[in-house]
Amino acid sequence: MDFRTALLRAEAAHGSLLCVGLDPDPDRFPGGWRGDARRIFDFCAAIVDATHDLVLAFKPQIAYFAAHRAEDQLERLVDHVHRRAPAVPVILDAKRGDIGATAEQYAREAFERYRADAATLSPFMGFDSIEPWLRWEGKGLFLLCRTSNPGGDDLQAQPLDGGDRVFERVARLAAGPWNRDGRLGLVVGATYPGEIARVRELAPTLPLLIPGVGAQGGDAEATVRAGWRGDAAGATTGPVVVNSSRAVLYAGRTEDDFAAAARAVAAATRDQLGSARRHRLALK
Repeated sequence: MDFRTALLRAEAAHGSLLCVGLDPDPDRFPGGWRGDARRIFDFCAAIVDATHDLVLAFKPQIAYFAAHRAEDQLERLVDHVHRRAPAVPVILDAKRGDIGATAEQYAREAFERYRADAATLSPFMGFDSIEPWLRWEGKGLFLLCRTSNPGGDDLQAQPLDGGDRVFERVARLAAGPWNRDGRLGLVVGATYPGEIARVRELAPTLPLLIPGVGAQGGDAEATVRAGWRGDAAGATTGPVVVNSSRAVLYAGRTEDDFAAAARAVAAATRDQLGSARRHRLALK
């Protein structure tokens, strides 16, 4: 099935808006695993096993694997997710941005080598850096729009002729002429709920990937109120994928408890997001 369908089915099946980001830092591994990059797969697979019924997606960040020469472990991890939780899509957080044949090779890496269901892209080089990715039928693409880091203001918040800010222009393009077959989404940081609402206004049905809840301080209630949209029956019309990484991954301290601690934090976050969604529906 296509990525959007898989996303909505996982949301409904698990009652969840939560995406767990898989950003393995061996220096933060529990107990005797600390500092051992050979344990990257073991660590992440244990998190997947503990949380797969609580999430609507997993999001491995490629740099955390490549920095430790662990790309083979990333391949094994995505295969593990597909076997352990076949209904949960995988978003490869790669933030690629290039044109022509190079973009095609990056897409081949994401969708053939790693078998991801979606990927994150930088739109800075324009539509011809995105078009090669659209050749992989059914795959989702999230374009950086209004990111959670403070330095995003340097470019994303700058005004353009005509009145739009840069991030608003990206949202308009993603919701309009660039979205040729309905597979684009946008990355919008939880630390800017007012701007999430503005992006949602410009792109009412696009999936929004929202990092920043948890360790980065984003507010779950404000995030869901600003970004999630549903019809009168409660069915999702504007999906949100709310990512939490460090708060889930590093909740425990020992090899014996880290997966259970991750599950507890993921469950609490899932429930918090669900409560915010119910509140959002009540306001309609």
